[in-house]
Amino acid sequence: MKVLRTPDTRFANLPDFPYPAHYVEIGETRVHYLDEGQGEPILCLHGEPSWCFLYRKLVPILSQSHRVVAPDLIGFGKSDKLAEQAAYTYSLHHDSLVAFVKALKLNRITLVCHDWGGLLGLPLAAEMSDRFARLVIMNTGLPAGEKLSPAFLEWRAFAANVKDMDIGRVIQRGCISTLSSAVISAYNAPFPDVTYKAGAHQFPLLVPITPDAPAAAPIRKARELLKGWTKPALVMFSSKDPITAGGDAFFRKLIPTAGNEPEIVIQNAGHFLQEDKGKELAEHIRRFLERRPIAQ
Repeated sequence: MKVLRTPDTRFANLPDFPYPAHYVEIGETRVHYLDEGQGEPILCLHGEPSWCFLYRKLVPILSQSHRVVAPDLIGFGKSDKLAEQAAYTYSLHHDSLVAFVKALKLNRITLVCHDWGGLLGLPLAAEMSDRFARLVIMNTGLPAGEKLSPAFLEWRAFAANVKDMDIGRVIQRGCISTLSSAVISAYNAPFPDVTYKAGAHQFPLLVPITPDAPAAAPIRKARELLKGWTKPALVMFSSKDPITAGGDAFFRKLIPTAGNEPEIVIQNAGHFLQEDKGKELAEHIRRFLERRPIAQ
């Protein structure tokens, strides 16, 4: 398995991202993570094709009272990339996150998940429920082979057919606000050329669109486990995301405790709501943590 490593020089002078790099070895790959603050851990999981840079607006607020841990999934950010697209599987990402949580000895975790961070993180929390204390669910889903939105299928076809994905442009198209050139460059930074982008091209193809897809079974299992979830769960979706529209109602119906929280819709935000309304999200999460303390 050929492993690629983005040169550190690509990450020089990132805007509003003064955070030192931390690394852990997971199998044959080096995984990067942001680690700021102290206290109960908040595990922030990004999706496609972003990296932990996406959470930079939330970190200053949440790290005042908690430890914010945000890994880059394999193939993204400062983590190692695999050269072969077929090397990226659901089980690879799932198992690497299990290993990550164990390696950092994380417990009493609040999961903050978005996009693929939900498809991976929610099964993780359901399976390792003894380590997880709260859920914050944003613009994601748990598809197990059902019919998906036309917007997603269009995106899937694009990822399958485009020869060299323009990562910065993808992020910009998923935002309502206009990103600066420096921010767009930060999203392009992990990928010096197309050989580093196999994971970005593969992720949309791993979303199960048939019941027998490899990811469908673990996601179905997670759904069943989450029907019995008794710990706090906050659902926040944005108002202008055609990819995940309606997903908030799905989660509020699926997870019993989600109905105990306010029905929050982040107005005038696109798919990457952390870019459009990062500080607002952080305040909602901060209040959620305060009103749902973990029993000692």
